[in-house]
Parts: sequence; C-alpha cells; structure tokens
Amino acid sequence: MGGGRKIFAGARIRRLRNQRGLTQTRMAGDLGVSVSYLNLIERDQRPLSASFLLKLAEHYDLDIRSLTGGDDGGLVDDLSKLFTDPRLIGIDVPKSELRDLAARSPAIAHALLRLAAATPAVAPEPPPPGPLAAVAAMLDAAGNYFHGLDEACERLADELRLSGADLNAAVIERLRARHAITVRALPLEVLPSHLRRLDLHARQLQLSESLDAASRGFAAAVQLVLIELKAEIAAAIAAAGISDPLASRAATVALGKYAAAATLMPYARFLSACEATGYDVELLQARFGRGLEQVAHRLTTLHRPGARGVPFFFLRVDRAGTISKRFAPGPSPLPLAGGCALWHVYHAFDRPGEIRRQLVELEDGQRFLTLARTVRTAAMPWGSDRPSFAIGIGCDIAHAPALSWSAGIDLNGPAAAIGPGCPACHRATCRQRGLPPANAHLAFDERQRGLTPFRFTDE
Repeated sequence: MGGGRKIFAGARIRRLRNQRGLTQTRMAGDLGVSVSYLNLIERDQRPLSASFLLKLAEHYDLDIRSLTGGDDGGLVDDLSKLFTDPRLIGIDVPKSELRDLAARSPAIAHALLRLAAATPAVAPEPPPPGPLAAVAAMLDAAGNYFHGLDEACERLADELRLSGADLNAAVIERLRARHAITVRALPLEVLPSHLRRLDLHARQLQLSESLDAASRGFAAAVQLVLIELKAEIAAAIAAAGISDPLASRAATVALGKYAAAATLMPYARFLSACEATGYDVELLQARFGRGLEQVAHRLTTLHRPGARGVPFFFLRVDRAGTISKRFAPGPSPLPLAGGCALWHVYHAFDRPGEIRRQLVELEDGQRFLTLARTVRTAAMPWGSDRPSFAIGIGCDIAHAPALSWSAGIDLNGPAAAIGPGCPACHRATCRQRGLPPANAHLAFDERQRGLTPFRFTDE
C-alpha cells in the first residue's frame, strides 16, 4: 500500500471471522500470523498490511474492496436522521460515532433503523403488571419483611400464648370466642375442591381432612390474621403502591400467609431459636410445630433492623422445573425461570423426604450452602395424582459457619459448579448444557464436536 493512507478495519475482520465460525487462533493459523497480531488488528491497533490483505483474499476468496471500502454513507445519513426524532431530543451523537457504528456493527445500525420505522411516534402506555408480578414486586421492594405487620403479629402471638402453649389450639379458640367462627375438618367427599373455605352463613372455617396438623393450624391462623390484622395488611399494600383491585386481593392473600407465619413463629422467639439451634430446620419444625416449607418461608423474612438473621433465599419447584415460589432478598443462585439441573434441588425427587445439602459456586465465584428436600402439599386419596414439589433454601458462604448443617463440609473445598439456567450461564464446558447462552455468538463446524453441541463466544 506504499505511502497511501493506513487502513484500519478491525470490526470487519472480526465480523468476517465470526460469520465463518472461526476462533482467533484458527484464523491466525490460516493466515500465518500470530494470535496477538490478529488481536491487535481486530482492535484497530494495527493497520491492514498489503500482505495481510492478500492472504485474506486468497484464503477466504474475498473481494479486498469489501475490507478497504469506505463507510456506507447512506447508512450514516439515515442514522443521523434517526437522531433528529423529537423523542431523542437532548441526545447528541457526533457523526464520527455514527460512522464508527456503521463500520463496526452495520447489522445493529440497520436493526435500529428498522425498529424506529416500526415504532409509532407516540408509544402506548405499557399495560400494568399482572397481579402476581405486582405481588412479587411488593415482596422484593420490602426485602420480604414488613416491619409494622410483623410487630402486630408478635403482639397477637403474645395474646394467644396466654391461652396456652399450643398456638394452633389458641388460634382456633380465638376464632370461636371472638369471632363466632368454628373450625371443622371435613372429609374429602364433602370438601373435594378446597383446602380451606370460610362459610360465613354457617360461621364455619372448613378445612380439608387432607391437611396435616401443622397445615390446619396454619390455615386457621391465616383466617384469624385476615380478620384481626386487616388494617395492618391494608397499610402494607397501600405502602407498596398497589391500587388495582385484583392485585390488591392477590397481595392480601400473600400477606395473610406472611402474617400467619409471623404469628405462629413470632420474630424474636423464632430468631432466638434459630441462633440457639444453628438454624437446624428439623429442630425448628419440632419446636414450633410447623412444616418444613413454613419454616423455610419464615427463614427468608428475618430482616428486622437491629435484629437480623442469616439472609436465606428460598425456591419451590416441580419435577419439570417450574418455579412456583421464589424469595431472594439478597444474593442467590436462584433463576427467574428454568434452572440448573446440577443443583441438588432438582434431584430431591429421586429420594423423597431426605434432606440433602450442597456447596455450590456460580461463574463469578460466589459460593452458597444449600439444603433441598421434597415437600407434600396435602394427603391424597389412593390412586389419585399426587402433587410433587421440592424446596431449596440456602445462604451465602459467608454465613455458613452459623449453620449447624455446615458441619463436616470444607467451605473452601470443591463446590458444584452451577448457574442460573442455561440461557444465563456461559460455562463453555458444562456437560449438562441443554441450550446456548442467550445473545451469545454461535459457531458450527461439521468437522468436530465439543463437549456440548454448542460452540459459542461472548464477543
């Protein structure tokens, strides 16, 4: 190229390599240059030499003009017009940056133009979130802890304890004495489609016989708090900014369950028991007469200022990996959907009723200690379909020494390498991978097959 202008075309070289599914090592070998030299060219830290251009043209059957031609002036002009849109007032993009975008990422530039052409001048208002999304946002914003409601539950628990040590019996008696509501357990054939039903005409709280003792006590507590703590529940919903009637009812159901757990496992007593037992979930079940899932739920709520417990996360899934409950007030490996088959919560179904623990590590090095076990929602008649769920709880490894169930585990030793589901995980050598990462660049080579069917880069 003699004394002519220097040509920098790193973006085009990189695009050519990616289109052909080549690594830098493979292309450097094809062209007889070092990987570091090719890397410098792709980053526009070295100009294209005449010999390099000739090797490219010969080896990949290219028209050199596709690499040395100027920027697409028409594309740059169209991008310039795009930024005159009134909706983009105040965003000043120099033409040099538009030329750079057109040269380096023409596909992205064309996509922006197509999107702008398809978008109406005035975007419609987004629809309000559905009721479940509104409840999830409320729980996330509050860190799954509602201070005023939790304190009211503690006061209610203190009153109930005056009736005796058995809180389940105290709840049932209070419903009868104060609210003229009796609690009855009915046979499945009488109450076939409900676990809990309030019959105001008969002044009965009807519970299915399929519920065990802990679940019956919890169902009765839900009804009690919905009556006696109605104002506190409504205040928490209003503070979350929920006004849609359907979302408000969904939030009432969620906070009714929260308040029932906070009444049957009052904050100060529950936290004290957690610290005394090393968060031994089975001892906590026995001490408070609750089910494992109820205890696990309560563990995620210990965030009272000045009296915080270990920050746990919680997940409930079925065999298909569908997430039906998810609480993650802090760092966690929990997926938003799907999940990682290497995490033992998905293997709990293999050994029903057995608590399993596991040390896990994410791609970024974060480590967590987790427990998993199957849970039963209710007894079912012989021969009928039996719902099957598993729950997983855990915390950051920094809190693991406080847990009795960390005994015997080398917290600095090997850990299971998991991720938040294949689309969000970039571990290239995971043998369990079922899908490539979302937005990763895929490459295919009919001459070879790696550990997984997918070859990809994050470039």
